[in-house]
Amino acid sequence: MKTMLDQHKDTAYALLRIVAGFLFFCHGAQKILGLMLREGQSQPALMSLHGLAGVIELVGGLMIAAGFLTGIAAFICSGQMAVAHFYSHQFAGNGFWPIQNRGELAIIYCFLFLFIAMAGAGKWSVDNR
Repeated sequence: MKTMLDQHKDTAYALLRIVAGFLFFCHGAQKILGLMLREGQSQPALMSLHGLAGVIELVGGLMIAAGFLTGIAAFICSGQMAVAHFYSHQFAGNGFWPIQNRGELAIIYCFLFLFIAMAGAGKWSVDNR
């Protein structure tokens, strides 16, 4: 059974990188392009911390999904998510635990992108061409 699953691990990793990058891009597209906004949600000013976060999410998400300069892009996105967790969730007065302060997605992205930064682009990437 293990050997059957092992033969697909490179494909599974590529899909993980592509999907995570695309979803991160979608967060940036909300902030920068105004796409997929929820009712009552507005775009932040471009020259603000949330605007900078949107640029990192938009560009970094595309770079990770495409596998272009993946290690650098994923490392920067990982750092941005660490800052986002502490700035917007941990110290915002919404509770200590991630489930209370709604910071679990930021933590997941932070460690996922740190893993991608260390593991590299893998197959189906610009870096691997």
